[in-house]
Amino acid sequence: MEGPIRAISSMATKGLLAELAAAYTGTSGVPVAFEAVGGVDAARRVSAGEPFDVVVLASDAIDKLAAAGKVDASRKVDVVRSGVAVAVAAGAAQVDISTEESVRRAVLDAARIAYSTGPSGVALIALFERWGIADAVKERLVQAPPGVPVGSLLARGEASLGFQQFSELIGVEGATLLGPLPPAVQITTIFSAAPVANTPRPDAADELLAYLGSPAAEKAKRRHGMEPA
Repeated sequence: MEGPIRAISSMATKGLLAELAAAYTGTSGVPVAFEAVGGVDAARRVSAGEPFDVVVLASDAIDKLAAAGKVDASRKVDVVRSGVAVAVAAGAAQVDISTEESVRRAVLDAARIAYSTGPSGVALIALFERWGIADAVKERLVQAPPGVPVGSLLARGEASLGFQQFSELIGVEGATLLGPLPPAVQITTIFSAAPVANTPRPDAADELLAYLGSPAAEKAKRRHGMEPA
């Protein structure tokens, strides 16, 4: 029997892909091994030619890999739409995040603000700039290293307010999830999957990708705080 389909993803989809891989193996009999790391690291390893069959990253990161000839863009599948949520340390006073202005006030009032690497972090800093508060808060910003959940910084007392993909803040011990950013300022990332260009198992990769984008995966996506793409 061949070894598992080898796949790599960023941390935002770690829990979801672990669940979907197990379900896919259960129905197809084909084992799948997903490795979740920081998105920048995942893209670097695919670019370096590590022998993966499938990669799942933010859609723009997949497009960059495709432009470099590292994945097959013609077989790309959009998997989920993922929004950003807000959290505080467990036991801390909960703050109002119901409106754009209340989120802006919460940021200005926070002693330390944790955010992630990747597209959501870039968009969050752009939001602070649009609000005209980037200079006021820059000394209080704490960026989580790649692969490190923002929730862990809250739990350790290194930050008092945290922003990250909803899926990465669900169920983090030591952090209290307040909810998603309000619609006016929600930051949405599409995560996509594509077969690595030199996979020796293109058919197996395509069958996994079809499952990841299928209606059978939708309930799991919602359980993990994301929406089907």
